[in-house]
Amino acid sequence: MGVKGLQYFMDRCCPEACVTVNLREMARQHVAKNQQGCTTTDNTTSPTLVVDGMACLRHWYSCKDWVCGGQWREYMDVLKSWVEAFTSAGIRLVFFFDGVVEEQKRKEWVKRRRRVNGEVSKMFRHMKAHGEQPGKELFCLPSGLASFTPFALRSLGQEVFCSVREADYEIASYARQHGSMGILGQDSDFIIYDSALYLSVAKLRIDSLTTVMYHQQRLCQAIGLTVTQLPLLACLLGNDVVSEEQMQHIRNNAMAAYRINSPVPHSGAPQGQMVLAVSHLVSSLWGREEQETGLIPQSLNLSAPHRELLKRGVRSYLLPEQEALQQDDMSPLPSASAFEKHFSPKILKACREKHVAAEGFMVYSVVFEGVIECSNTLEDEENTELLPQALVYKPCRQRIYGLLLLHGHDGSHVDLPAIREWFVYSGNPLKEPDMVHPVPLGFPGDQPSLDLLWFGTSPEVTALRLTSFLSIFDCQEYKELYGAIEDSLLAALCLVTYIVLQVQTLSQEDLDAYLSQAVCLRLKSPQELQQIKLPFLSSRAVQLGSLYVRGLSHLLGANCASGCPLPSAALMPWHSFDGRLFHSKYLLAHSGTEKTVLLDRDSSCLSLFLCLREKLTETCSKRGRVLQSRPNAPEHSHKTTPGGVQNWRERGEMTGGHQHGGGWRERGEARGYPREYENRERLWERGGGMRGGHFHPHPNCHDGGPQNMSRPPNRSRGPPYHNRGRYQLSPRWSQPPAPGT
Repeated sequence: MGVKGLQYFMDRCCPEACVTVNLREMARQHVAKNQQGCTTTDNTTSPTLVVDGMACLRHWYSCKDWVCGGQWREYMDVLKSWVEAFTSAGIRLVFFFDGVVEEQKRKEWVKRRRRVNGEVSKMFRHMKAHGEQPGKELFCLPSGLASFTPFALRSLGQEVFCSVREADYEIASYARQHGSMGILGQDSDFIIYDSALYLSVAKLRIDSLTTVMYHQQRLCQAIGLTVTQLPLLACLLGNDVVSEEQMQHIRNNAMAAYRINSPVPHSGAPQGQMVLAVSHLVSSLWGREEQETGLIPQSLNLSAPHRELLKRGVRSYLLPEQEALQQDDMSPLPSASAFEKHFSPKILKACREKHVAAEGFMVYSVVFEGVIECSNTLEDEENTELLPQALVYKPCRQRIYGLLLLHGHDGSHVDLPAIREWFVYSGNPLKEPDMVHPVPLGFPGDQPSLDLLWFGTSPEVTALRLTSFLSIFDCQEYKELYGAIEDSLLAALCLVTYIVLQVQTLSQEDLDAYLSQAVCLRLKSPQELQQIKLPFLSSRAVQLGSLYVRGLSHLLGANCASGCPLPSAALMPWHSFDGRLFHSKYLLAHSGTEKTVLLDRDSSCLSLFLCLREKLTETCSKRGRVLQSRPNAPEHSHKTTPGGVQNWRERGEMTGGHQHGGGWRERGEARGYPREYENRERLWERGGGMRGGHFHPHPNCHDGGPQNMSRPPNRSRGPPYHNRGRYQLSPRWSQPPAPGT
């Protein structure tokens, strides 16, 4: 997002419009101004910053390791400290995140995705050449960060919204409507909207709460325009609605006229001169008594298509309260669902409300838009052994679509439009969406209706929700584990099982890495996770880490579609994944480390790991999937710390890397967390008491005797999510197995 060249112009050529401000002092002045004559303090008088969440992600994710899949516990602590810095100053925060990609901006979205793809390719080449993370010039956000951050902020008690149209528009509209103190973001579009003060997150110093305010009136004075003329300036310079190329001829003419009429050229760079040249053009247009002609003066020589494009671009900056300027040009937002006839009004209302409140995922886009998208993932396009995540999870998404769209019948003889998918992966040029059809879940008879799944209250419906969720991942057998192990561990087991079933090149060592890190993560603090040392990085492990995190978002979408049999908090990555921990387990597993070391020499973790692994292996075997041991040779075994490979392996901190096998393209396949977190997660509760839980191993696990794990689920929908710490195993399960098991 943003106006081409405008941010540069303000920073480099218009210093008078860049004002350093102290947010604490601004908050005090805001309170004093708004409490004059008021006897109460509420949200209308409290100083509020509307935060562009998407623009903040790069500033929030300051964790050292970003390439391994995300340091999620550490990231949670960063967010907590960031929020506390503002709340301690009496500043209320309201966060907005992009909820949709508007079709008029799809071309720009695609252009950016292609550019990032190039950066990801360079990142993998660097990693394979040097065995280490590249520098900041190739920094990429961990996959899924934008999906899970709204849930993280909600868990911290913050007010979070997901947009139903362009997020910048909703941010500006909210800030104007509520008289907010300012907008915190990094997008020059906020200087164009007639809304609240635009404050830079890039120049924010969180320790002192100082930043730069971009002063709209001073900018207007410097370039000779009024606030109402700024939208046309933005469109002529180029933005996400009107591309630079489409208005190139206008800017060329403006620059030529500017050079003729300005014998002393502006001392700034060409980008700054362009802003001044186009500003002079815009100013001249309204100096010809043509203000009554509407949004675009007739004196601007344009073809009919370009004039309509400019109108659409200018309208995108007009907020709801500015009706006088909109006249009859503003097209109403579509209010009907793309599949409205398939849903009750109650479902549509709940779907929209959950989306706006950042409580849902994926469902709104399918129901209201018939389209979903997924940004870049850390995937090595040169590795033909591993399927791209978009293809790995495609069958899962098809079942989610089937649950949403084929409810009430068996899916046969149904003529439904396909879902349009914009997923970034190697080999997809993104010229058009992939058309993906819904697939029924395979219930005997008709599929349950969404009204029943989402709003039913009987014990039978509770069990049906869980069955629906597990069926999406082909893990129906795990119903017996519900209530016996933590919800987050049950979700991790479902996800790893699904990955193993879909990715035929995964080995026993890969499985051990996934499960051991999920089991061990419960007992590690953020500080312990930060102290893990990696002797080198494996590009294959990086891709497997991103694959897992993308799978967590699919778990979340499946859970929402199924009526939430699991609390959303249990599906968050900070409960089942840490990139550095996974990478260390991957290296250990592929170096042949003994299982006792792989499980941190913890007997309860080891027993639990062996039981989960046996359950998973048994489930996969029933489906004809047999895992093989295929340890991968280290990519950079020479890059070890003092003490050597053997020393690292014995301490549980080291392993090796990656080899290529037969590729998916060649085969012709289709394209206890620490106690300090407990209070935080209580914000996710929706009523009910704490559910106790002892893990009773499956009868076939290890040497245990028969256990009763067949009891049906007895929880109502939306239970609280609590950590239950270490699993309490029966005595015969507490002894460690023989070394090398």
